Amino acid sequence: MTNKLAVFDFDSTLMAGETLEFFARELSIEEKVKAITDRAMRGELDFFESLTERVAYLKSLPIKKVDDICHNLPLMNGAAEVVRELKVKGYKVVCFSGGFRNATAYFAEKLGLDGEFSNILHIKDGLLTGQVGGDMMFNDSKGHMLVKLQKLLNITKENTLAVGDGANDLSMFKFADKRAAFCAKPILKEKANIIIEEKDLRLLLNYV
Repeated sequence: MTNKLAVFDFDSTLMAGETLEFFARELSIEEKVKAITDRAMRGELDFFESLTERVAYLKSLPIKKVDDICHNLPLMNGAAEVVRELKVKGYKVVCFSGGFRNATAYFAEKLGLDGEFSNILHIKDGLLTGQVGGDMMFNDSKGHMLVKLQKLLNITKENTLAVGDGANDLSMFKFADKRAAFCAKPILKEKANIIIEEKDLRLLLNYV
């Protein structure tokens, strides 16, 4: 069987919402954080700068609360079904997220993903310090990681599906022949050859 790879963004793709905004709601700063997220996803802000600025607002949030929020995030409609069906079709299914391992590691296990790559919130004395590091910090992080996986797994661009919704997913599209913009910002739709406007991931199965 030919090796195939499907890479999904997490926030607003596999999961119905933005993890940072769920955290911000807890601190009553949701609108402030949402405004930064929206600008970053439209490509108006550098992703690294937007991420570090938003995480700084979370300083002193207890890690117990972070994990509780992360483990109760709402999955996108059809997320479990699309992962299951892609695996039946021979795909390795992976999540790349500019969000956080507290959420992606939990849902990778829940959904049966083959891997997840995301960022790590720094913790001291049980509280967030407002600092962040990890695999997915920059505008081009997802593209770089996709190429590494393709080489490691011996998977071609022709057999790669990338699915996302915002500007930081653009770097993946360069290395995937199937480029799905899922309820996405215009900047991503311009580079997509699959456009899905309904919040149901099962619609992807019409293209694979």
